[in-house]
Amino acid sequence: MADTVLYEVSDGLATITLNRPEAMNAMNTEAKVALRDAAQEAAADKAVRAVLLTAAGDRAFCVGQDLKEHIGTLMADREAGEGRTMSTVREHYNPVVRALTQMPKPVVAAVNGVAAGAGFGFALCADYRIAADTAAFNTSFAGVALTADSGVSWTLPRLIGPGRAADLLLFPRTVKVQEAHELGIVNRIVPAADLAEEAGKVARALAEGPTVAYAALKEAIAYGLDHSLDETLEKEDELQARAGASEDHTIAVQAFIAKEKPKYLGR
Repeated sequence: MADTVLYEVSDGLATITLNRPEAMNAMNTEAKVALRDAAQEAAADKAVRAVLLTAAGDRAFCVGQDLKEHIGTLMADREAGEGRTMSTVREHYNPVVRALTQMPKPVVAAVNGVAAGAGFGFALCADYRIAADTAAFNTSFAGVALTADSGVSWTLPRLIGPGRAADLLLFPRTVKVQEAHELGIVNRIVPAADLAEEAGKVARALAEGPTVAYAALKEAIAYGLDHSLDETLEKEDELQARAGASEDHTIAVQAFIAKEKPKYLGR
């Protein structure tokens, strides 16, 4: 991986760290490629049982596209009569979103500061978001005459409803962390000084948990939002059969009977 995104795996937990603090973790091409590759590697690695998405520095989680780089490539495209600049959505952002939302393992986002534009989108891709009390959120897209990308048009309405999502998208503004918690964007707020420790605890607990069951829960939630009750009940039956056949289910039942804490294998 490039230095702009750090990737580490330890005891079943993959940690992906956005690492351009001097640029508020804005996504230049190198960072976008590295994030895409890290997310896809974590998704494919069977030894990885949970993912922690975090960022370096204390000002920003990620402010989205690096506009300084963007304006240069945009003007070059205009002069050449080409449209390569916006292909970054297809080449970089979409693969990141698919990897984070569809991987069969839980993803935790530790939001340490401002999450704007695509940075907001990446945070929304996580299954659980822990934010520092200094964090803030902004859709940003309309503010630079763009529409939503990085999955925001899919994730945000599902979290806060289409009306509130339209409000934040049409009229971009800074949403402070307490309001974000009230809206359902953030699951938990912690003091900024405690964010790394608390997010690590949550992510490690998930990495030590029943991975097959977590994958089924993640799939069930996504499925139920777009299907009828009868279809969802059928999906629950399918997924419960899968979870029930896992080694971890047997371990959990045996531990319950023995009044012991289960030690899951992730399979």
